[in-house]
Amino acid sequence: MTTQLKLGKQPATYDKRDLLFAQYRSAAALPAHPKHFGHENLVGANAWQMLGNGPDNSVSPGYAGAGDCVFAGGDHETMLWTLEGGSPAKFTGANAIADYGAVTGYDPNAPLDADGNNPTDQGTNTRDALSYRRKTGLLDAAGARHKIGAYVALEPGNLEHLLEALYLFGAVGIGIRFPDSAMDQFNAGKPWSVVPGPMPTEGHYVPLVAYRSHLECVTWGRIQQLTTQFYTTYCDEAWAILSPEMLNSGKSLDGFNLPQLAADLKALAH
Repeated sequence: MTTQLKLGKQPATYDKRDLLFAQYRSAAALPAHPKHFGHENLVGANAWQMLGNGPDNSVSPGYAGAGDCVFAGGDHETMLWTLEGGSPAKFTGANAIADYGAVTGYDPNAPLDADGNNPTDQGTNTRDALSYRRKTGLLDAAGARHKIGAYVALEPGNLEHLLEALYLFGAVGIGIRFPDSAMDQFNAGKPWSVVPGPMPTEGHYVPLVAYRSHLECVTWGRIQQLTTQFYTTYCDEAWAILSPEMLNSGKSLDGFNLPQLAADLKALAH
């Protein structure tokens, strides 16, 4: 299983047009986040699914997985938001791979190269995926599309901004430069923590969904804990994503009224 789990996030890119969470934070009084919070338990422990980012028979029998972590993570975020909003949507590896292919050109049936790799499986630029999610929306198992309202860039590694955004938005998508030690820790059921060694070059995308004794994210079909030091060390991009589907009567489950924020973000052009 260790060799079949996939990464797939391309290096972070930046755009001067990005609306920054820090700017919004300085312009409005945000509610204080509790010491511990999250709604990750709305999703059953076995319901997160691999979503094509590893062995997944919902794509095809014996499917070994692809580097679609940016889309698997987006589906995990949407799964949680639609539960929060009261209209739950279901996702499968097949729909995640369809979106991955639409944005990146990935073809699960492409001939393998001499090393046994699919040459079209090149991973995803997170900003490209976020733009697709805003304009087109992610496909669910019933054929419906789920669009986000907008996305706001966080300063990578800024823990306090991360916790504020995580509380307000219900999930924060982060990119991490993924060390080999983290795969070993995942397979051993241990939290991700910093292990001395060279800075990794491969990238992975995960949605953060809670803050308990550790930060908690979703990846490869389950909740994974990570230390705050791991986040501040390896995060290379972080995005607070506004989903109208998380709202119930205009408010989040934690009671924060988002209409003005939504109005500010609506002008974001990418």
